[in-house]
Amino acid sequence: MTQKQNSPAIVWFRDDLRLADQPALAAAIATGAPVLCVFILDEESPGARAHGGAARWWLHHSLAALGASLDAIGGRLDLLRGPGAATIEAVARATGAGHVFWTRRYGPADVAIDADAKARLKALGVEAVSHNGQLLHEPWTVKTGAGGYFKVFTPFWRAARALPPPPQPMPAPGKMIGAAWPAAAPARVDLAKLLPLPTKPDWAGGLRATWRPGEQGAHARLEAFIDSGLRRYAEDRNRPDIPATSMLSPHLRFGEISPRQILAAALHAEDSGRAPARDIEKFLSEIGWREFAYHLLFHAPDLATKNFQPKFDAFPWRAPEPGEWRAWTKGLTGYPIVDAGMRELWTTGTMHNRVRMICASFLVKDLMIDWRAGEGWFWDTLCDADPANNPASWQWVAGSGADAAPYFRVFNPTLQGEKFDPDGAYVRQHVPELARLDSKYIHKPWLAPPLELAAGGVVLGRDYPAPIIDHGKARDRALAALSSISA
Repeated sequence: MTQKQNSPAIVWFRDDLRLADQPALAAAIATGAPVLCVFILDEESPGARAHGGAARWWLHHSLAALGASLDAIGGRLDLLRGPGAATIEAVARATGAGHVFWTRRYGPADVAIDADAKARLKALGVEAVSHNGQLLHEPWTVKTGAGGYFKVFTPFWRAARALPPPPQPMPAPGKMIGAAWPAAAPARVDLAKLLPLPTKPDWAGGLRATWRPGEQGAHARLEAFIDSGLRRYAEDRNRPDIPATSMLSPHLRFGEISPRQILAAALHAEDSGRAPARDIEKFLSEIGWREFAYHLLFHAPDLATKNFQPKFDAFPWRAPEPGEWRAWTKGLTGYPIVDAGMRELWTTGTMHNRVRMICASFLVKDLMIDWRAGEGWFWDTLCDADPANNPASWQWVAGSGADAAPYFRVFNPTLQGEKFDPDGAYVRQHVPELARLDSKYIHKPWLAPPLELAAGGVVLGRDYPAPIIDHGKARDRALAALSSISA
C-alpha cells in the first residue's frame, strides 16, 4: 500500500476507554497526522468472549462518554462490528493509514487477534504499535528467580513492587485533529444498534442508580474513595454494611482509569497525610491481585475453562438438585448473607468482595456445583466482569486455582454474616422481607422463635425460604470430596 500524504493515524480502542494516560492515543497524536479513533465490537474472532448483559450496558455508556470526550478536543469515535483483525485491516486499507496504535490485552483470543492484526497491517505497509496501558507491569516482566511465572500472590506482588516503578500517568490531550471517514471504509454502526439498551423489560434501573460509567465517573469515584473510604480501608474493606471499598473495578475493567493513575493518586494521598500507609498498602495489594490475575491468564490461557490444578479434574461436581441453581441465582437460598449478595448483584451489577467469596463458596462447596457455572453467571451479571479477575477469583474459592484457598476452607454463611454484617444492615437493604427481624436472628431466621418471626412479619416458607441445604452436612460432604482428591 502506498502511504498517502496526510494519511491518518488510527487508534484502535478496546479496554482502554479514556483520554488521560492513554499511550496509544498519545502516540497517534504525536505523529502529527489526523487521527481516526475506532472501536470494534468483536464477537466473531475465534475464542472471543462476548460481553455479558451488565457489561454490555456499561460498555454502551462508556463508549458514549468516550465519544463525547473526543468530540470536545476535535476528534470522533467511530464504531464498528466484526472480527477485529480483519476489520482494522479494512479500515487501514480504506484510509491509507500510516500507523495503527492500540493497548495490549492478554487473554489467548486477544493475543491471537493482535498477532493477526500486526501481520495484516505489516503486509499493507502500515506500522502497528501496541502499548501497555492496562497494567502496572506486563505479565512477562514479573519473574521468579528461576525465570518462570509466579503461582502464589504474595511473592508475585513482592517481586512486582521491587521492579522499577511504572512511568507517571500522562495528562489528557487538550486537542487533536480528527480524520475524515472515507466512503470505502467499513460501514459504521450507531451506538444504539451496536449495543442496544434494555427496554422490555428495562432491568437496568439499579445499574443507572449505582453507576456513572466513563472517565469522569471513574475519577469522581476515585476522589470520593480517597476522601471517605481510603482511611480505615484495611479495617473496613470486609464490611459490606459500610461504604469502604473503592467501587473502581468496572472503571478499571473498561480502562476508563488506568492502574498507574490509581497508584499515583494513592501514593499522593499517603504523602499528603490523607490516609495511613497501612491502608494504602492494603488498597494497592488489591490492585496487585488484579495484576496477578492477568499474570496468571497470560501464562495459563485457559484459566476460565480449565482447572489450574489438574487434580481438580477428578472432583465429583454435583448436578444441582431441582431449584438449587435458581435459588442461588435469585437470592432465595435461605441464607441471608448469600441472598443479599446475589440480589445486590442482580440489581446493581456489582457485589461486595467479601460477599462474592461467601456466595461463591456456597455454590462450589455447599452445593458442590462446578465453579465454571458460577463464573459464567458472574460474567453475565457483573458490570466489572473481567477476563482475568473473574476466573482467577472463582478458582481461588474453589481451591482449584493458583494461590487457592486451602481445600478445608468452607465459608460458613451464618458466621460470615454475623462477623462482617453484625447489625444486619446489608441484609436489611437487599433482603427487605427480613428488615424487621431482630439482629440476633437476621443471619439465621430459621432459628428465630415463633414470636420473633411474628414480630418481624416473617413466615418461613412464605415470606422467606428455609435454608435449601444444611450447611454442616454440606461442609462434611465437601470436605470428604475435597480430601479424596488432595491425598
